[in-house]
Amino acid sequence: MHISCLIQCNLPSLLKFQSQALSPGNSTERAMEIASDKANEAKQVTSKKGGLKTMPFIIANEILEKVAGFGLLPNMILYLIFKYHFNAASGANVLFLWSAISNFTPILGAFLSDSCLGRFRVIGFASVISLLGMTLLWLTALLRDAHPPPCDLRSKTCESPTSAQLLLLFSSFALMSAGAGGIRSCSLAFGADQIDNPDNPKNGRILQTFFNWYYASVGVSIMIAVIVIVDIQNSYGWVIGFGVPVGLMFVSVVSFFLGSSLYVKVKADKSLFTGLAQTIVAAWKKRHLELPNMSHDAVYYHHKGPNITTPSEKLRFLNKACLMNNPEKDLDSDGLAIDPWRLCTVKQVEVLKALIRVLPIWSTGIIIGVTISQGAFPVLQAKTMDRRFLFGIKIAPGSFGVFSLLTLTIWVGIYDRIIIPLVSRLTKRPRGLTFKERMGIGLLISCIAMFVSAAVEHKRRAEAIREGFGENPRGVLKMSAMWIVPQHCLTGLAEAFNAIGQIEFYYSQFPKSMSSIAVALLTLGMAVGNLVASLIVSILDHLSKRSKDGTWISTNVNKGHYDYYYWILAGLSVINFFYFLVCAWAYDGGEERKVWVEDELEDDQESHQASPMKIHA
Repeated sequence: MHISCLIQCNLPSLLKFQSQALSPGNSTERAMEIASDKANEAKQVTSKKGGLKTMPFIIANEILEKVAGFGLLPNMILYLIFKYHFNAASGANVLFLWSAISNFTPILGAFLSDSCLGRFRVIGFASVISLLGMTLLWLTALLRDAHPPPCDLRSKTCESPTSAQLLLLFSSFALMSAGAGGIRSCSLAFGADQIDNPDNPKNGRILQTFFNWYYASVGVSIMIAVIVIVDIQNSYGWVIGFGVPVGLMFVSVVSFFLGSSLYVKVKADKSLFTGLAQTIVAAWKKRHLELPNMSHDAVYYHHKGPNITTPSEKLRFLNKACLMNNPEKDLDSDGLAIDPWRLCTVKQVEVLKALIRVLPIWSTGIIIGVTISQGAFPVLQAKTMDRRFLFGIKIAPGSFGVFSLLTLTIWVGIYDRIIIPLVSRLTKRPRGLTFKERMGIGLLISCIAMFVSAAVEHKRRAEAIREGFGENPRGVLKMSAMWIVPQHCLTGLAEAFNAIGQIEFYYSQFPKSMSSIAVALLTLGMAVGNLVASLIVSILDHLSKRSKDGTWISTNVNKGHYDYYYWILAGLSVINFFYFLVCAWAYDGGEERKVWVEDELEDDQESHQASPMKIHA
């Protein structure tokens, strides 16, 4: 189980956490600006609407949704194998695809929230949809006809699930993904809307307290899910194990709507993603126009105030989107574009260029997304090992993912309080390591994590055969499951370096108003990583079936060769690391955002009225 949602759902806290060494006086403001697209709007939080009294409803909704949602993930591979008779490869593919969809839906949730429905409606609808999805999943365990009859997995006559049974199962997954996407993309920003009052001199401190509590609540809720909900499933069965999350999600929905009359509800506005789409369409519509040479005058469209009045020469073909042939026909009486899908501002063009230029570095996050999403197979491995921990406490197979979460959380604190000051003194750089350095270190650690995973699995399989469990995947080895803890810790450490480095790097390349793009890029990378992981499993399963020993991705982990699978991932990770070095070397952009900051400051002070600007190169 990967824990990227902890980063994605807490971007403001993480950015504030990391930026204190760079700019202590502005850390709260940065966190505030990221937390809400509307943070610069002069909305008033009155005694009747918003304020701290709304926090119990919002945080309860988020915590309970996290506990319920994440409590279903760790053991799901076991449910698919033992209840639905999936083999290990097909079960893992289902979970990879489910994770991919779950990583795509927050982008859709953010779009609907910004452009159509607003945050309150999106969270409300999404909470109900999540509840419906969890209820359907609970019914797959409760109803006898909703799943195939039980059988011995060593038997050759296990009945496969029917189309209707699979439809019910997959519908529950789809609904939960859709609901989670709406809640996780809006909950933090919606909470910030309630307490953000620019007129309050203590506003920054209040926001900082909220972010800290929100961050802590999400981390604790995921750990509760990984430990408590998983233990309930193992101890009391699937009906109760799935029923408890349904009950928690029901309370989550009720608690959110109970506070409805108290909330500040910011209306939807133009979506940030719409601006990017308009630029692409405008450039395409005007693709036949000829751009003037640099030695000639050109008229470009831009808002009053911003200092970006002429597009750069990089990716020059996109400049057609902001080029005006006839200002009198292109602009209305207020100086605004008559057709924003044919004429965009210079700023829109430059933001799209910035996005395109970071795509090569973004692509290096796909393979680490594959390694982070390796949550299903370690559960099957842990199930065959001695899982006794301190004082004889037995850890559930699906609960070992908590070590990744703990490593990430602890490392973020160590990095902020110890590593940054130390490295700053050595390098004379306020932020310590650069964004690209942190991304590269994360990729390197992910390589080590996969090598360790392969070596441990090689040892585990050899021990299983030596103890006579080659044909018995239910047998418990004398080998301690603590052997797989290092790979979880290394994966969490790799994610702490790479994912946070990615977010801050993207954040430095865009205006503050588009900081949500940072989360969108990371989420999209994880989604593509999930799809690539599914493709790798499918290819290896298909090819290895032809060998005399059978598929590497066998449901019987003692008979398969999961170590070979991990070696493949390790090799891909090494190749990806060197690919990153090339991309980082080739990227000619800096890690500062001076132009964007000045642009945003001027945007906040000026009206949105626009006018043409004649530029002489």
